Amino acid sequence: VFLMDEPLSNLDAKLRVQMRTEISKLHERLGATIIYVTHDQTEAMTLGTRIVVMKDGIVQQVDTPQHLYDNPINLFVAGFIGSPQMNFIDATVKKNGSGADLIVGNYVLKAPADKAKVLLEKGYDGKTVIMGIRPENITDDPEVVAESKATVEAKVNVYELLGAEVFLYFDLEGFPCTARVDPHTASKMGNTVKFALNMEMTHFFDKETELSITY
Repeated sequence: VFLMDEPLSNLDAKLRVQMRTEISKLHERLGATIIYVTHDQTEAMTLGTRIVVMKDGIVQQVDTPQHLYDNPINLFVAGFIGSPQMNFIDATVKKNGSGADLIVGNYVLKAPADKAKVLLEKGYDGKTVIMGIRPENITDDPEVVAESKATVEAKVNVYELLGAEVFLYFDLEGFPCTARVDPHTASKMGNTVKFALNMEMTHFFDKETELSITY
């Protein structure tokens, strides 16, 4: 067993990426177990076959990288895994026929049928929950926005070009949000932009316990 405690923390960004691939190749060649401690979730996601997420010395969740990313068990894991982190927005659940709507300020967003069922069955009708949605599930693509039934409008506070993608930072009813969009976007800093939310990819957390409701 190899024990590694933040071995790449003192390297510059480019060298860190190179060393990640070297460690990955070493692991593949030796076939030995490596226990690797890191605060860098990119390292954890790219190197780990199983990740143990800890907070204050307590294990929060143990799973494969993909399952952790797709199915975080609580608010901490949801916010820790993924860069930029998941957006968190307070939403009030309101029963609508057999389904449920999510009230976010002046916006009414329809909850996906499977998630609406769980929210209602667990007694969240009329209660405020934390809705989580990752930046890549928010888009300003005009075609997607035109067809979407879950759209919001906000002013772009910050525009960050990373070459292959653009991060747009905005406030949604007082909650800071990030959208990861196409690098050829027409949206710029200061623009008021319509965004479409992919509601199928939302997560819901209890306000008090911070545990996932729809895990």
